[in-house]
Amino acid sequence: MKPRISVITIGVDDLVRSLEFYRNGPGLPTEGIVGEEFDNGAVAFFDLQHGLKLAIWKRQDIAHETKVAMGPPSPTEFTLGHNVNSKAEVDAVMDQAEQAGALITDPAHDTFWGGYSGHF
Repeated sequence: MKPRISVITIGVDDLVRSLEFYRNGPGLPTEGIVGEEFDNGAVAFFDLQHGLKLAIWKRQDIAHETKVAMGPPSPTEFTLGHNVNSKAEVDAVMDQAEQAGALITDPAHDTFWGGYSGHF
């Protein structure tokens, strides 16, 4: 199989709140929620780089589409990395995310592998 991944989808419980966060926190460009006229179709897409998109879709709609029972949400299922060029930029991203409503779970710090990282 050739690597042709073009969309990474995150299941969310609150589509409007998640849209506001990804648009206002990291500042990802979006046209907002589309597909509301379809049952289980409301989704928001964010442009990333080189044709890659991030999508947010209600968890219950993903369960319906994939025919998989919806389980409890878990924040340890995946991470999205946002690499920047300096510690100051990491701090700025963390501050911006917190201002947009993110819960900082791991404040920015020097890592064992030589980086500088935080999680929200």
